[in-house]
Amino acid sequence: MPAEIKFCGLTRAEDARAAAMCGARYAGVIFAGGPRALEPAAAAAVLDASGGALARVGVFGSAEAGAVAAIVRAARLDVAQLHGDPTALQVRQVRAATGAGVWAVLRVEGAADADRVDELDGEADAIVFDTRVPGKLGGTGIAFDWESAARGPRPHRSRLVVAGGLTPENVALAISALAPDVVDVSSGVESAPGVKDHQRMREFAEAVRSVAVAR
Repeated sequence: MPAEIKFCGLTRAEDARAAAMCGARYAGVIFAGGPRALEPAAAAAVLDASGGALARVGVFGSAEAGAVAAIVRAARLDVAQLHGDPTALQVRQVRAATGAGVWAVLRVEGAADADRVDELDGEADAIVFDTRVPGKLGGTGIAFDWESAARGPRPHRSRLVVAGGLTPENVALAISALAPDVVDVSSGVESAPGVKDHQRMREFAEAVRSVAVAR
């Protein structure tokens, strides 16, 4: 089976429609600041443009569970993705406050920290391996060392999502190394921050489907 696809950092309705046309499973919007950040009402409108075909993911920084819950309701999100080095307790708090799925981001350079994987495994619906860049939560367009990560610990009860520097040109390599459940792309299919290139989106989807993942 191919990995599922999440197109993240969506800011325009036409890009959400393109994500659905590409057969993505998830559409992501940003509430953690940066050039792709949206207000909840605008995010809801963008996600609505997918026609209900995609699961709706909101990306958060270090927000409190109550603040996350308010945005989850306003944007009608299915998943809250936590980028602020979340603990297992914070994952449980957000789940309890929102009733939504929770993805926990674990920032890595090579192999993931075994204690952190163990802490989050089974608490979060998915653990997102994203590139550790000092001073940045994510969205850097920089890839981590997939081969080193493949030799390290990985979740067994939670799903694995791979993000960070993915492009149509390299996503097959990342999938071959890590066999993730989901691949998560933003800047790698953009012509400018928050502006998706629909041809690049199609190429990304084709590259993902060219690699079978053993489950």
